[in-house]
Amino acid sequence: MTDRTHDDIPEAHVRVPRYSGSARVNHWIVAISFILLGLSGLALFHPSLFGLTVLFGGGQNARWLHPWLGIVLVIAFFGLFVRFVSQNLPERTDITWLARLRYALSAGGEDYLPEVGKYNAGQKFVFWSQTLLILVLLGSGLCLWQQGQDYLERTLGIHVSIETMRWAAVIHATAAVLTIIVFVIHVYSAIWVRGIIDAMTSGTVTGGWGWRHHRRWLRRKVREGDVDVEHPKGTSGS
Repeated sequence: MTDRTHDDIPEAHVRVPRYSGSARVNHWIVAISFILLGLSGLALFHPSLFGLTVLFGGGQNARWLHPWLGIVLVIAFFGLFVRFVSQNLPERTDITWLARLRYALSAGGEDYLPEVGKYNAGQKFVFWSQTLLILVLLGSGLCLWQQGQDYLERTLGIHVSIETMRWAAVIHATAAVLTIIVFVIHVYSAIWVRGIIDAMTSGTVTGGWGWRHHRRWLRRKVREGDVDVEHPKGTSGS
C-alpha cells in the first residue's frame, strides 16, 4: 500500500480534534496575561515607554498589577506545561527537522521534512524556551517584588540583598526581552502556517492540514478513530 498525497484527503469535510475546550481557554489565558504582563513591564522599563501605563490606569496601577499578572501567567502556563509536556519531549526526528528547516520555511516543502507528531521541533523550541524563561522571570521577579521578598524570607529563609536585587533586575530584563522574542516567533508562525489559529479557536483542523504538517500525529488520530467526518450537502450520513 502506498501513502496518499495530501491532495487525496478531503480537506473540507474531514475535521480532526486537536485541542479541547479547556486547553484552548488555558492557552488564551496564558496569551492574554503574557501580553498584559509585557505591556506593563515595558511601561516600567524605560521612561520613553511610560505612556503605556495609561492602559492600566496610570503608573501606580501598572506597578501594582505587573507582579500579579506574572503570578497569573505562571499558574496558567503551568497548566499548559502539564497538558503538553509529554508531546514536546525531544525525538531523533527533531534533529532531521531542524537540519531541513529551510523546507519548513518554503511553500510546498513539507514533503522533504520527516513525519512529526503533534509538535515539530520548532514548536518544541518555543515550548521549552518559554518554560525556562518563565521560570527565570519568576525567580528574578520575586527578588524585585516586596511581597516576593517577604515570601522568600518567610518560607525559604532567603534574604534578598541590594546586590541580589541589582542582579535580579538585569536577569529579569534580559529574560523578558528573550521571552518577547520567542513570543513574536510563536505568533508569526501561527500567522504564517495557515490553520494554526483556527486550531486554537475552533479546536479542530482539517485532515489535509494534519497530513501536510503533522502526518504522524494524524495517522495516530485515524488509528484511534478520533476523526469527525462532515458530510457535504446532498450526501447521507450513513
